[in-house]
Amino acid sequence: MQHLVSAIESLIFSSDHAISVSDIKACLELVTSSTISNEEIHEAIHVLKEMYNEDLSKSMEILYISSGYRFMTKPAYQQYVGAHLKLTSKRKLSQVALETLAIVAYRQPVSKTDLESIRGVSCDYAIQKLLEKELIAISGRSEAPGRPLLYSTSEKFMDYFGLGSLKDLPKIKDFKQTDNVVGEEIIDQLIEN
Repeated sequence: MQHLVSAIESLIFSSDHAISVSDIKACLELVTSSTISNEEIHEAIHVLKEMYNEDLSKSMEILYISSGYRFMTKPAYQQYVGAHLKLTSKRKLSQVALETLAIVAYRQPVSKTDLESIRGVSCDYAIQKLLEKELIAISGRSEAPGRPLLYSTSEKFMDYFGLGSLKDLPKIKDFKQTDNVVGEEIIDQLIEN
């Protein structure tokens, strides 16, 4: 029984959303190659819930949410999580993230490979940060070999930049590019603008 409890605990912990009993059952049966009843799963979850609720040193609890089970912060510790979320959401985007976001905005839907071919460097970290801040979202898969994920801007992006639609993005031709000039000529151009 303890092995089952620990296995279910690991599934709930590792899931990025509420995990259903049917998903837990499918994972357990796949690994153990044996049949596990819903009653056994519910009993193990009950043991887990009691374990987390009774131990006052634990800051987490297991709750039934959205047709599944998920670890949640106990109310006594929510203020700490809230403070952390405020700090991380206020952090500014790096130049790399802004460049990546601009490419996604103008070329969406776009794959990571396309982003990297335009930027010339890896975009893993920038994509991760933009997904965390919910400025971009996964919008599907490409038909290209390997079926890479496609990224597009999100509703939060539209709100953040005050855009009604993507048509409100500045047109690329509206950006004046400075020609390759040196010395005082470029300073004169900058002063005029």
